[in-house]
Amino acid sequence: MQPEFVHEAEPRAANDTVASRVASFNLDHLEASAKAMLADALQRETFGKAAVVTSFGAESAVLLHLVAAVKPDAPVLFIDTRMMFQETLDYQLELTRHLGLTNVQVISRDSAQLRREDVFGRLHLKDTDACCHLRKVVPLEEALAGYGAWVTGRKRFQSANRATLKPFDHDAAGRVKLNPLSFWEQADIEACFIRHSLPRHPLVSDGFTSIGCAPCTRLPADKKDPRSGRWAGEEKTECGIHIVGGQIVRANSQTASGA
Repeated sequence: MQPEFVHEAEPRAANDTVASRVASFNLDHLEASAKAMLADALQRETFGKAAVVTSFGAESAVLLHLVAAVKPDAPVLFIDTRMMFQETLDYQLELTRHLGLTNVQVISRDSAQLRREDVFGRLHLKDTDACCHLRKVVPLEEALAGYGAWVTGRKRFQSANRATLKPFDHDAAGRVKLNPLSFWEQADIEACFIRHSLPRHPLVSDGFTSIGCAPCTRLPADKKDPRSGRWAGEEKTECGIHIVGGQIVRANSQTASGA
């Protein structure tokens, strides 16, 4: 007589198969929903002329893959702060070619302005908010002039500050912001990478989970907080391009202080 555990293997295998199929169905739904939102924004221009803003960071390939499937010539804005990891600059070129994106625009603050306002390139050492404003916020604001909407890759799981993120919000200038991945979870991002064989940012294999400028990016201090390696040692957790008023600080710090 066969041991009982042999007979239990078949239903377990069947359950595993069902679970895999359901996971695939869920990813299908997430991708279809995101593509529908992108089609509204980029093809039909429902919210006005729209651009995609990306950091070409650890998870950027997922959003850009979906953009390429909907409108490969959509304007994609990449802010080069002149302090990026070389790996990020290389990845931007690799991913652009891989996905067939034809309208990636690299934007930067004017060199003369940078020299005037950050003479020695050390502003980040004394005032990270001012540095981010100079190198990211201002050039993006200039690049978005004339657009009525922009697409981001933000997700709720990324930080406590983003935990209540909705599919739509707006910036200080009144432009609509679309967050088609807002309800995606980390497992969904990983599944999308695997399903579509998307190239990874080179620094991901070194343990980086969120990648910004080289001087202010470290390995995550908290594995449960993907952005805990950004501006390490500070309360700051956002560069400023996604803030409409208020301080750029970690949400748990605000709670602790009673804010």
